[in-house]
Amino acid sequence: MKAVIDRFEGDFAIAVTLSGEIFDIKIENLPKGIKEGDVIIISDGKIYIDKDETEKLTRDSEEYLDLWED
Repeated sequence: MKAVIDRFEGDFAIAVTLSGEIFDIKIENLPKGIKEGDVIIISDGKIYIDKDETEKLTRDSEEYLDLWED
């Protein structure tokens, strides 16, 4: 399953899947250095940061926001 870290609240990170499902994960269970906007993969009980997908999402978001600046 893939999700994006939306925000942090106390000891939890709030994640959102592409289908809009929202769930929380204890920060202690996340990889070190995780930040808002990171795409994660949850597989076999482990959580990984998908760096390629995070970079793509960041680029796409920046391009979209650039459209509104004109």
